[in-house]
Parts: sequence; structure tokens; C-alpha cells
Amino acid sequence: MLSKRIIPCLDVRAGRTTKGIKFKDNIDIGDPVEMARYYYEEGTDEIVFYDITASSDKRDIMIDVVRRVAEEIFIPFSVGGGIRTVEDMRAVLLAGAEKVSVNTAAVQNPKIVSEGAKAFGSQCIVLGMDVKKVGESAKIPSGYEMVIHGGRTYMGIDALWWAKEAENLGAGEICLNSIDADGTQEGYELTLTRLISEAVNIPVIASGGAGKPEHLYDVLTKGKADAALIASMVHYGYYRIKDIKSYLSEKGVKVRLNW
Repeated sequence: MLSKRIIPCLDVRAGRTTKGIKFKDNIDIGDPVEMARYYYEEGTDEIVFYDITASSDKRDIMIDVVRRVAEEIFIPFSVGGGIRTVEDMRAVLLAGAEKVSVNTAAVQNPKIVSEGAKAFGSQCIVLGMDVKKVGESAKIPSGYEMVIHGGRTYMGIDALWWAKEAENLGAGEICLNSIDADGTQEGYELTLTRLISEAVNIPVIASGGAGKPEHLYDVLTKGKADAALIASMVHYGYYRIKDIKSYLSEKGVKVRLNW
């Protein structure tokens, strides 16, 4: 069995790490370069960096910040936000990232997933999914709909269908974010996570709602996730990476204890 991964997420806007609740009311948290280095030294497995307004502002990702983060850490580093073309992917990978995450661009142009996988390998392509619970309907049979532009634009696309389609296109991993749970610190959306995790054969990273170690245990076991994205619970200093991993290990979850 592969070890479950714990992954801090740095949502970056205007060069600063920020955090909101359900994609709203964001506040400044700190410098992404310093935070990435801190989490690396704490023993995290990966870092995820999202330029959260690049797509909605129709601008390129802040490649200089990506490069500075990559210079400070020596673990897998995934970058998303404003990536629209294979050339954008290449620029991010050359700046030091191991993976690129496509969300809005992939929904609007699914070919970018297959083109990226062909150019760099599926292991480099992460499908970011921002999902909202809307109730079951003929158009959205799973009851979960894809939303883009930072949670502002509903696409009329069923999330379960899209996860399967993206895997077929060549995505090597899915980062699944529940907008309903995002920033609440009340726990992950377990029903959604398990639904997607059981439907695809690629790793699924659960995102949105982590507030305490028990939430990670639940999503990694009941939710069947391969990894858990965390933000508020470590950004605000409530928990340390070591504490979370020690708790999970004591509960029988296989994690990498690297200290």
C-alpha cells in the first residue's frame, strides 16, 4: 500500500498567500516562499501552489513566485492557475514544478489534458476540480456540478462524468475541492470524495474542509482519498505537520514519517 500524502495548499493572490471560506472573504496569510520552506522543513510530502485569480483575471501565472518557491523546497511541487496551453505548462515545469494543475482551462478546452499528458507524461498532469453540490437532476445525475473561475461560473457539467473523462484524456491525478466545505474547517465532503475515488483509477487528493486530524483520518479511510490537502489548520498554527502525521500513524494510516 502506498503511503497517504499530506499536502499544504498555498492559495496565492497578488504574490501573497491568502485564505477564504467557500472561496470568499479572503485574508492575507503570509509570504508563499517562506511558508513553502517552513512546510518542507516540517516534513510535508508535497506542496500545492494555486494562483487563484489568474484564470478569472485572464492573466498568466506568477512564474517568478513559482521559481522562488521551487528554489526553497526539494519535494514534489504542483502549480495551478492561469495555465491555458502546453507552453504555459512547459514554463511552469521549467520554473521548478513537478506537476501542473489545470481546472478552468481543462473544462473549457479538454484537449489541454491530453496534449499535456502527451508532452510531459500523465504523472505531470493534475486535474483540479472545484465542485458544488446542487442536487440530482437529469443534467447532473451525481448531484455535484463543476464550477470554474474560482467558484463563480457554473458549467452544467456533472463532476463524476468529468472525473472519468479527464482520466480517459490522460490526467494522472485529481485534486478534488468541495466548495461547500472549503475553509469551513468542519470536515471534508466525504460523499463526494468517495464517489470520485471509487470511480477512477488515478490518485485523488481531497480538498476543502480540514480542521483537525480526525478529518484527515476520515477522508483517507471513509472517503478513500489517496492524499489530503490542508490549509487553514496549519496556516493559522492550530496544528503542525508532524502532529498530524503522528496522529494518522497511531490510527493505522500509512504515512511517511521523515523525522
